Amino acid sequence: MTEAFSAGEQHARVHSRKSAGFLGRVSDSIGGMIAGVCLFTLSVYLLFTNEGRAVRTSLSLDEGLSQVVSLHADESLDPQNNNRLVHMSGPLHTAQPLYDPNYSVSVHAVKLKRQVEMYQWVEYTESRDFEENGETKTETTYTYNTEWKSEVINSQHFDKEVGHMNPSAMAVESVTVEAPDVWVGKLFLSAGLMEQINDFHTLSLKGFPAFDANTFLTVYEDYFYHIANPRRPEVGDVRVRFTYAGLSGDEMYPGSSHKVSVVAMQRGDQLKPFKTRAGDTLEILYMDELSAEEVLAKEQQVNVMKTWGLRLAGWVLMFLAVSLSTRIVYTLVDWVPGLRELVSVGLKVFALCISSSLSLLTIAAGWMFYRPLIAGLIAALALLPVLIPHIRAPAKKSQ
Repeated sequence: MTEAFSAGEQHARVHSRKSAGFLGRVSDSIGGMIAGVCLFTLSVYLLFTNEGRAVRTSLSLDEGLSQVVSLHADESLDPQNNNRLVHMSGPLHTAQPLYDPNYSVSVHAVKLKRQVEMYQWVEYTESRDFEENGETKTETTYTYNTEWKSEVINSQHFDKEVGHMNPSAMAVESVTVEAPDVWVGKLFLSAGLMEQINDFHTLSLKGFPAFDANTFLTVYEDYFYHIANPRRPEVGDVRVRFTYAGLSGDEMYPGSSHKVSVVAMQRGDQLKPFKTRAGDTLEILYMDELSAEEVLAKEQQVNVMKTWGLRLAGWVLMFLAVSLSTRIVYTLVDWVPGLRELVSVGLKVFALCISSSLSLLTIAAGWMFYRPLIAGLIAALALLPVLIPHIRAPAKKSQ
C-alpha cells in the first residue's frame, strides 16, 4: 500500500490486490446466486402484497366517499354523527403558543422545531480501479471540507483524523415540541391526524418582535449564531434555526392560522381512525381547504402513484435477482474475449424478459383474489414471450 499527499485538504491512497483466479470468480458468482434468491423472494413478496394493498385502499376510499358526512366548522356537534365518517374544513386552533425559553421564541402553531447545526469537518471519498504490473489497484482520494451539519460526524472514522477532528457532541440539542390539543371547529384531532401536519416553514427572524440579546451573540439570515462573526465560523461553532408547522393563531407574526381539511370518524368531540369493511382505515388530513370529494380523490391519486412506484421497485429487484443468478454463466466464459461480450448481452436481454414476465405473473397472482378476469389477462401478457414461438412453429411446419 502506498500513500500520496497533495496540497490542501486532500490526499490519496493506493491499495493493490491480486486478480481473482477462476475458482475465486466462480465462488463470487455462487455468492451472487444466493443473493439473487434472496432478492427474488423479496421481489415476489413486494409485488404480491402491493396489489392487495392497492385494491383494499381503493375499495376503502370508495366506501368512504359513499358514507362521508360534511360538517361546518362553526356548527354544534351532532350526537347522531358519532362513529360516522365525517369531513370538515377550517382553521387550526391550539390553546396556547409553543415557546422556547432559551431563545425567547414563541409561535402559535401545532409544532415548533429547533434545528441545531454545527460547523464540522466532512470527509468525501472517490475511488477508481486500474491495472498495473498484472495487479488490480484501487486509488482512493480523500477530500476534507468544513460544512454546517445537523448531525455529529465522528472524525475518528476519517482516514486522516489529524487536523480534522470534530467535537463529540453539540452544545445545544435539536428538539421538537407539539401542542397537546389541536382542534378544527368543535372536533379535536387525533394523534394520527397531527402527525400529518408536517409542512414545516422557516421562522423568519426579520419580523421577530423581541428577544433576549444575552442568549446568543448574532442573528444572521434567520439563524441564531453562537459566534461573533457568522461569516467566519470555526469547527465546533453552532447555529440554530426554528421551523414551525400548522399555524393556529390570529397574530400577524408569523401569519394567520392555516386551514386544513380532515376526513375521519367522529366520536364525541374527538376525531378517530375510521375502520372500513375492506379492512383499511381512513384518517386523512390535507393542509388546504378541500371538499370531501377532493380529499378522497387526492387519496386515490396517492394510492395509484404508490402502487406504480412499488411495482417498479419490485421489477428492479426481480431484474437484479435474475442478473445475479445467471452471473455464473458469464464467469464460465469470461476468458474468451469474443464470446463473453455476446454472452453478456444475451444475459441482460434474458434477465429483462424473465424479470418482466415473472413480475407480471406475481401481479396476476395478487389480482386473482379480487378480479380473476384481470388476473387472467395479466398472466396471458406475462406468458406472451413463451406462447409466440409455439404459435409460429405450426405455421412453419405447414409451410
